[in-house]
Parts: sequence; C-alpha cells; structure tokens
Amino acid sequence: MAIGDDDLEMSAKNQRGIGSKGVDRSRFGPPPRPAPLVYSDLSGRDDNDALSSPWTSWLVPLFVAVNVILFVVTMFVNNCPSHSHGPNRHCVATFLGRLSFEPLRNNPLFGPSSRTLEKLGSLEWYKVVEKHEAWRLLTCIWLHAGVIHLAANMLSLVFIGIRLEQQFGFVRIGVIYLLSGLGGSILSSLFIRNSISVGASGALFGLLGSMLSELLTNWTIYSNKVAALLTLLFVIAINLAIGILPHVDNFAHVGGFLTGFFLGFVLLARPQIKWLARENMPQGRRLTSKYKPYQYILWLLSLALLIAGFVMALVMLFKGEDGNDHCRWCRYLRCIPTSRWSCDDV
Repeated sequence: MAIGDDDLEMSAKNQRGIGSKGVDRSRFGPPPRPAPLVYSDLSGRDDNDALSSPWTSWLVPLFVAVNVILFVVTMFVNNCPSHSHGPNRHCVATFLGRLSFEPLRNNPLFGPSSRTLEKLGSLEWYKVVEKHEAWRLLTCIWLHAGVIHLAANMLSLVFIGIRLEQQFGFVRIGVIYLLSGLGGSILSSLFIRNSISVGASGALFGLLGSMLSELLTNWTIYSNKVAALLTLLFVIAINLAIGILPHVDNFAHVGGFLTGFFLGFVLLARPQIKWLARENMPQGRRLTSKYKPYQYILWLLSLALLIAGFVMALVMLFKGEDGNDHCRWCRYLRCIPTSRWSCDDV
C-alpha cells in the first residue's frame, strides 16, 4: 500500500513482487504480462522462483519475541504462589515456581490474574476515559491472557506477517500493525465498559484487512483473482465468526480489520508493470502515471475515511459516549445468545 517505496524503484530486471516474474530490460516495447500469484503463496510457498522477496523479515519476529518476553514478565509479576492459598486455589504447573499459572477456574487459558493484567496495562474503559490513561489503548495489544491466547496470536502473526513484511517492508507492515491495534482498542473501548481486554488480535485482523485491500487495489496483476478473493473472504469470515463467542472481544477484531483495510489501499498499492520498464520503452509509449486512476481514487477515499473515523471515534470516546447508544444491534457483533450460553454478563 505504500506509494513510491524504494523496492518499487528497483530495476525492472530485478523487480519481482507479488504477481510479477520480472522484466527483461534488454528489450524495447511493453514488458510481458506478469504471472500473478494467488494468496496461497503468502503461506510461504515459492513456486518456480515466481516470487523473490525484496525484504528480509525482522520486525515480525521481533514483535513475536517482545510478546513472548512480556508474557513471561507478566507471569513473573503475577506470582501465583504468593496469593493462591486454600483448598480450591491451587496454581497450575507449580514446578514453574513464580511463573506458575492461575487456577483454571480463574483463568482457563493458563495465564495470569485479571488484576495483574490491569496493573500492567490492559484495556479498561474507566481507566482510559475517567483516569485519563490513554496509553492503555496501545499497551493492551502487547499483553495476553494466557499461553493459549499467546500461542494462537503469535502463530497467526508469523503466518500472515512475515510474508507481508518480505513483500512490503518493515515500515509499512509495522505501521499497519500498530495503527490497526490502536483502531481495535478504540472501537473496543467505545462499546465495552464492564470488562478488560488484552491481546494482539486487533493488529492481526488489521493485517488480514490489508491483505484484502492489497488484493483489490492490485487487482489487475492477479490470476485466479476471484478464487483468491473468495478464499481470503472465507478466512476473514471464519475469524470474525469466532468473535461472536462469549468473552471474545470482537469489537477489537472489527476495529483492527477496518483500520488495516483502509491502510492497505494507502500503503500497499503497486505501480503499473509498464511503469517499471519505462526507461527502455520508446518515448511516445512511456507511461506518465505510476499508478492506475482507480488506485489514486481508492488512496484518497481510504485516507479520508481513516482520518475521519479515528477523529470521530476518539472524540466520542473521550466525551464518555457509549457506542451502544448509537448502534443498538452492534452488541451482537460481540456475542449472540444461544441455548448453550447467555450474553447477559458480556
């Protein structure tokens, strides 16, 4: 989604992004049609050298390491043996000593207590708005409720993030990750007031959203584009559907997804293939525009909607407004009551 990054200024001979095999600069005339890749290639497969990554991924592994280290710090601060006494309050995995987990009846995800998460920066409406602790909007995305929560998010981050960073660079993917996490936290705070929230899910959904908009804005360089679109939409729908289960913060998912979706149009647009070979083309046949007209339109609309959305949401949040008063049905995005569970306490 970034417009004019260094990797797009490489010689056409060496340029190999998503959907291109590279262009032989020794010939005049328009370059051959690219051989685009579908989204299955983002899993890491590199068929027939169709995709060479111009960037080395280091930021995503760093994010994973930071999340793991912070979870260990969280468990150290939690110190379950120091406060869990009594017949029904036995810590789990006591051989870990101070790092042992809270009783499963308190935290079934094998993690710390909610009190410890609050102390270290979890998202909580009262403290963000009434106590003016806005920093919690960012710190919460680095905390996790348990080993299961951490493992699921980090595996998703590795699967999605590394390939995106290899293709678009650490700056763009880092911006999408952090702003999507922030967007998820803001939307969550607008609609949830009676519980705390932690986790990198909003940021991860932002990466998914950016994958979708990247596919749309670079539509012309893909083969099997409809199949790729349907596959990606299916993956997104399944992940959002999981969010309607009780005690899952789907507002963070939706907020992160929308933020990443708009950022994808702004930061991940790719130039026209002929633009990359313009120096070897006859003067009269050279392109004057690096991007297609629809890419510029999507860039402007997305940037405007992104800025307007953040400003409006932040104003509503710090004025103390409840998002549920403006959207009665939005509560079903977080939990849908069934015969198996109730959403009264959610």
